[in-house]
Amino acid sequence: MKRITLSVTFATALALSATIAGCATEQDVGASPRIVEKTFALTPDTLPLGVSFLKGELAGLKVVERINETTKEVVEQPKLRGTLKLRNTAPDQAVRLISAKIGYVDTDGKPIALAEGRQDTSFKLYSYQADRLDPGMGSSHDVDVPFPAAALAGKTLGDIRLELTYLPTPYREEAVAVRVSLAK
Repeated sequence: MKRITLSVTFATALALSATIAGCATEQDVGASPRIVEKTFALTPDTLPLGVSFLKGELAGLKVVERINETTKEVVEQPKLRGTLKLRNTAPDQAVRLISAKIGYVDTDGKPIALAEGRQDTSFKLYSYQADRLDPGMGSSHDVDVPFPAAALAGKTLGDIRLELTYLPTPYREEAVAVRVSLAK
């Protein structure tokens, strides 16, 4: 008898919770704003780069902002997204990548300012392989930094500048031979 009572109680509670969840879903759908992601392509979307013995590219570049579709209000300010790929081409130097910073310049060569409170376009360069990038090794890093709204509103974007902070260190491979013998 207890078993049947528990099953009925569980079924009743399940039905009640499903009804409440259904009502909440209907209200939330009507009340919540519809947010859409607006994407702007950059041309070209892949930029080759070289800094000293580091070669690579900024790839898959695009600008993304989120907008309330109903009110056309910007919900999330524009961001530059893409991937920074680097390869150490030095035959005899390792490098420890520390950080990078993106700058925006208009066609007249003047910096394009970000909106107030959005000044930092730097990002850390983390690597999953090791603390350093040895000769011949490569790494890939996500770029997700603020983008100037003025460049979307009509100010012409001319250049994107990348500043890299890294520590180069000499890279050596040495061998040592040590004389040994088996003890008898």
